[in-house]
Amino acid sequence: MKEDKRLKRKVRNSYLVSTLSIALVLFLLGSVGYLMLAAHQLATTLQGSMMVMVELSRESTATEREALLEALQQEPLASKIVYVSKEEKAADEEFRKLFAASFEEVLGENPLLDSYEVTLSAASEDQAAVEAFMDRISPLEGVDRVSYPAQLAEQLHSTIGKIRFVLLLFCGALLLISLILVNNTVRLAIYSKRYVINTMKLVGATKWFIMRPFLASSLLQGIWAGLIAAALFGLALYGVGEAVPEFTSLAEWRPVWILGGGMLAVGMSVSLLFTTFAINKFVNMKSNKIHLY
Repeated sequence: MKEDKRLKRKVRNSYLVSTLSIALVLFLLGSVGYLMLAAHQLATTLQGSMMVMVELSRESTATEREALLEALQQEPLASKIVYVSKEEKAADEEFRKLFAASFEEVLGENPLLDSYEVTLSAASEDQAAVEAFMDRISPLEGVDRVSYPAQLAEQLHSTIGKIRFVLLLFCGALLLISLILVNNTVRLAIYSKRYVINTMKLVGATKWFIMRPFLASSLLQGIWAGLIAAALFGLALYGVGEAVPEFTSLAEWRPVWILGGGMLAVGMSVSLLFTTFAINKFVNMKSNKIHLY
C-alpha cells in the first residue's frame, strides 16, 4: 500500500514538474514576444517623429497657403500638419536664449518665416519616398524652402533596423532552445512510462488505445502550462507597470491578450506534438529493446 502511494506521488510530482517546466518556457517566449512588440512600437513612434519644415515665402497669399495646406493633407507621408507663425517662433524662450540680444532690435524686423511643420508617418523609413515628397512640395506656390534632417533620419532608421535584426535573431534562438527543452521534458515524461506502454502492447492493445490516454493527458498538461504561463506573464506586466509605467505603455493591450492566448495555444500544440512523437517511438519499438533506452 505504501509502495503504491509512493509511486503515485512520484508520478504526480513528475507531472507537476514537467507542466511547470513547459509553463516557464512559454512564459519566457511570451516575455520576449512582448519585448519585440514594445521595441516595434518604440521604433514606429521614433520613425513617426521625423518632421519636414515647409517654410512659406513672405509674399505668399492666403490662397496659396490654403492650396499648399490642401496639397500637404493629401500626401500619404504627412500624419500631422501644424501651422507655426513667425511670431510664435520668435516668442519661444528656448529660441531666444540662443541670442545675446533681441534680433528685432538689431535687424529691425522679425527675420523668421511662417511655416507648416509636417510630422511624417512611420513610412518615412523609405528615404526615396521622403525625397519624392519634398520634390513635390518644393515647387508649389508660396513655398520658400523645404528642410528635412536627412542625416539624422538615416542614422535613426539604420539603428532601428539593427535593433530589430538583433531582437529577431535573439527570439529565433530562444524559440529553438525552448522547443528543444520542451521536447526533452515531454520525452523524459514518456520515457518513465515506457514499460507501461510495452505491457499494453504485450496484452494486445492497439496503437490508438495506447496513445489516447497519453494524448489526453498531454493536452490537459498543455492547457495548464499555458494558463500558468499567461498568469505569470500578467503578474509580471502588472509588476513592471507599477514600477515603470512608461515601459508597459509602449505596447498596446490587444497584442498582450493575443500573446496570452498564444501561450495557451502553443502549450497545447507543442505538448500534443512532442507527446505524439515520443509515444510513437516506444509503441513502434520492439519489446526486446525497450530496456536499452
